[in-house]
Amino acid sequence: MNDNVEIIEVGPRDGLQNEPAVTLEQRIELVNLLSDTGLTHIEAASFVSPKWVPQMADADLLMQRIERRSGIRYSALTPNLKGFETAVASQADEVAVFGAASEGFSQRNINCSIAESLARFEPVMAAARAQKLPVRGYVSCTLGCPIDGEIEIPKVADVAERLYQMGCYEISLGDTVGVGTPAKAKAMVAAVAERVPVSALALHFHDTYGQALANVLACLDLGVRRIDSAVAGLGGCPYAPGASGNLATEDLVYMLHGLGMDTGVDLERLIIAGNHICQQLNKAPQSKVAQAILAKQHKQQHKECVS
Repeated sequence: MNDNVEIIEVGPRDGLQNEPAVTLEQRIELVNLLSDTGLTHIEAASFVSPKWVPQMADADLLMQRIERRSGIRYSALTPNLKGFETAVASQADEVAVFGAASEGFSQRNINCSIAESLARFEPVMAAARAQKLPVRGYVSCTLGCPIDGEIEIPKVADVAERLYQMGCYEISLGDTVGVGTPAKAKAMVAAVAERVPVSALALHFHDTYGQALANVLACLDLGVRRIDSAVAGLGGCPYAPGASGNLATEDLVYMLHGLGMDTGVDLERLIIAGNHICQQLNKAPQSKVAQAILAKQHKQQHKECVS
């Protein structure tokens, strides 16, 4: 597997949107720290209503104040035309829209059916084409839903294909509640790949049951080479009780490098970024790799102080 993999870092958006005490300054600082790790795509903000997601408020200020690095795309989530227009004004390099493969989740999350949600994206897609701005599409609940339970694979493929036909250059397939296992993940991705080119697919697996890395590994065999993850394993799902965070970027990088694959990411700097935001939030990193390396560093520092 000597190959290149691009990691889409979603920590500043998906990872922090459930943190009640996070501040704008902390979000900006995290993006800046991540910009020095070798990542090439950082989902930095979400232009949703602050009434519904107050943690993502002032997205325009964040996009204006981050220290942008050349070679990095700073993207934002835009659920509607108003959000899209604000993202464009804030110089987002790319935007994303999000649908679901579950009717129940769609109703709970954005108060409309799957068909209605896709129809809402039409003005956004038209505006993006006019602006020549890339649009990424998310499909939530591809391997299970907290409301509807198990999801039929054809439903996932239907939504993914529709988003691709609408003009999304890439479809990120999300296991929002982290219930998937490798065989199911591989079967789902294989089915979607029959209708959307595998080169246009990405993985977005949460780690609730500790299966995210195994699921990624299974899907690498299908040719998927773009993976979403969040530094320190930040995140969760407000509509799925008990759902833990995203796949930790540190763990993903460690595994991929162990496979001989190239990510371009500096693991040491990544751990520094994740540990810093966790200290700010008064919590421990969820990444197993970060925990191990930080413990090793702490032990070494203690030995040096004693000697």
